[in-house]
Amino acid sequence: MDRVVEALRAGGITPDVREFPQSTRTAEEAAAAVGTTLGQIVKSLVFFADGAPVLVLVSGANRVDPAKLAAACGAQAVRRASAADVHRATGFAIGGVPPVGHARPLPTYLDRDLLQYDVVYASAGTHTAVFAIAPARLQALTAATPADVAAP
Repeated sequence: MDRVVEALRAGGITPDVREFPQSTRTAEEAAAAVGTTLGQIVKSLVFFADGAPVLVLVSGANRVDPAKLAAACGAQAVRRASAADVHRATGFAIGGVPPVGHARPLPTYLDRDLLQYDVVYASAGTHTAVFAIAPARLQALTAATPADVAAP
């Protein structure tokens, strides 16, 4: 969680991290813990686009359409990363992957559906912590490209 807080502060954001006694590993668990809608939860997912890792910040209400992600990335082939691949690429375990504070920067894509909210909640790097952020700030902080990546 320290790397996430440091990354937020470095981006000029005062972290609003909330820790819970229960799991926030899934979008459903996070929404219940926070007391918000599933759509306001940010899932930080790693995919490989033509063999290179990319991060996709997607609304908890959506699934990623690999064909749409490929189009957004300009890639021929897209596949979801394994748990080991996610840890190697980000330094975090699945269910606690934050949008910032990774082991190395990744090209990032932001689900356009997140932009409809005033605030969204993303993992703070553990299975029991999230932070609140305005989607526009999240986009700027991560240098994310907004994209239509949601499956129909």
